[in-house]
Amino acid sequence: EVQLVESGGGLVQPGGSLKLSCAASGFTFSDYAMYWRRQAPGKGVEWIAGINSGGGVTYYADSVKGRFTISRDIAKNMLYLQLNSLKTEDTAMYYCVKGARVSVRLPPFAKDFDYWGQGTQVTVSS
Repeated sequence: EVQLVESGGGLVQPGGSLKLSCAASGFTFSDYAMYWRRQAPGKGVEWIAGINSGGGVTYYADSVKGRFTISRDIAKNMLYLQLNSLKTEDTAMYYCVKGARVSVRLPPFAKDFDYWGQGTQVTVSS
């Protein structure tokens, strides 16, 4: 059974940082691209970062480029998202998403992903 469990969210002031983690299990982690997406209240899903199976290729949405960094530790079956220079508009539920293939594109097509976790809340407020 595929499981994706996010952690690391919380309340942070504008300009602050957080590191989100996603523990993956139930599949061969090194065989699939991974993504982070977010959804703010009353807004649609935004795909913000993707990484290929080997970790050497990453893509970012323009809204987070230069501030967020996606990474993965294949040995630990962990996906990460480092969030720096946070803004109030980054407030959202953040989800870890399993890709359906080794390659990554952003945003992914519907056939490019298949499972996601329960999410972790990030709130940026003073």
